[in-house]
Amino acid sequence: MKKTKTEELLEILSGQPVIPVLKIERIADAVPLARALARGGLPAVEITLRTPDALDAIRLVVDEVPEAIVGAGTILTGKDFSNAASAGARFIVSPGTTQELLDAAARSDVPFLPGAVTPSEIMAVREEGYEVLKFFPAEQAGGSAFLKSLASPLSTVRFCPTGGITPDNANDYLSLPNVVCIGGSWVAPEAELAAGNWDAVERLAREAAALARKKR
Repeated sequence: MKKTKTEELLEILSGQPVIPVLKIERIADAVPLARALARGGLPAVEITLRTPDALDAIRLVVDEVPEAIVGAGTILTGKDFSNAASAGARFIVSPGTTQELLDAAARSDVPFLPGAVTPSEIMAVREEGYEVLKFFPAEQAGGSAFLKSLASPLSTVRFCPTGGITPDNANDYLSLPNVVCIGGSWVAPEAELAAGNWDAVERLAREAAALARKKR
């Protein structure tokens, strides 16, 4: 039986505790970065559409790093959605949710991780059939304490919080029953990317992949 888009998304997100959130400034970094992260145990990555080369980076990693599971982030419009899907993204991530994005997702076979923060936003997206959501910006929006408070009244919804999460507070989130994984950029520091220090990236990925998660 064919998996639903929600099942496909959960399979990706539950496969590792941390989804690296990547900003590719140099297209030449895309492939070695994805390879280093995959070697460290983080094959699923979110390449954000925050740079001119982002779509080309997605295409390159899809073509040259078969072990990677490439997602596209910072998707703000329907056009962004379709461009990322055409580039080969396996999942799509947005910091928020609009009707335009919901319509684009409905037309696509690519799973969508929409963003929501407030209870009203979460309930509205849930009414559209989504029960796995991005929570952004996590720390600024109330952090793990806020997410913990949502676990009972919105018990069917699970989250991938992103924004301000570091190794120091990662387990505060991962210990919550309504958190399936977290997003983080610390596994790919700008200084290490600039230096091409892929061994350091692999080490950081290995440490992130070993973070404990609550058994569900």
